[in-house]
Amino acid sequence: MEECHALKLGGCTLSSMPFPRRLLNDYETIVLDLHPHWWYFGSSVSSLIGSMFLTLMLRAQMPYGFFRDAIGYLGIAAIIVSAAWVLVQVIKWRTTYFVVTSHRLIYRQGVVSRDGVEIPLERVNNVNFGQSVVERMLGVGDLLIESGGQDGQQTFTDIGQPEKVQNIIHSTIQARGASRSEATPGSMSVAGEIERLEALRDRGTITDDEFLEQKRRLLS
Repeated sequence: MEECHALKLGGCTLSSMPFPRRLLNDYETIVLDLHPHWWYFGSSVSSLIGSMFLTLMLRAQMPYGFFRDAIGYLGIAAIIVSAAWVLVQVIKWRTTYFVVTSHRLIYRQGVVSRDGVEIPLERVNNVNFGQSVVERMLGVGDLLIESGGQDGQQTFTDIGQPEKVQNIIHSTIQARGASRSEATPGSMSVAGEIERLEALRDRGTITDDEFLEQKRRLLS
C-alpha cells in the first residue's frame, strides 16, 4: 500500500530503502512511506549542470593557452565539488523518511548522526500545507503540522503532493479515532504493553530511548 501511495504522490520512486520495519511496533501498520520529492535535488543538480555548461562555454570562447587551461582546471574542480554535493544529497535522500503509520507520524533523517520527530496521531491538532506557484506546478510543497506535544509546530519540506498527504493524514486520524472508540475492555493492559516493550528492548528491536518514549505515552 505504501509504495503505491509513494508513486501516486509524485515522490521519487526508488524503493530500495523503505522505512525499517524493526522501528515499528508489532501492532503498527504503514499507511504512507515517502522520501523527499525530487525537487530536493534542485540546487545540487543545478550546480552540477551549471558548472559543466559554464566550463565548456568559457573554454570554447578562449584561445589555446594558459588561461584556457586554467579555466579547464577550475571547471573540473567545480564539477567535482558539485558532483560530490549531488552524491551527499542522494545519501541524505535515501535516509530521509516521512512516514504515516496507523498510530503516529514519523520523520527521520541522517546517516551517521540521526534526528527525527514522532507525533502520535491523537496529538495532531491541525495539518496545513503550503505551495508556491512553481511548487504547485512541480507537485511539491511543505506540510505544517500542529500538535499538542512539546514542539507545538513542525514544518516538513519537499513533500510530494502535500494536499493529498494532508488528506491521507486526516483519514488515518479518523480511522485511528474510530478504532480507539471501538476498543473493548479486554484490550491489552498498560502493564502488559510495557512488558511487551521491555521484551522488544531486550531483543534490541527498539532502543532505550524509544522504550522510554513509548512507556511515557502509555502512562500519560
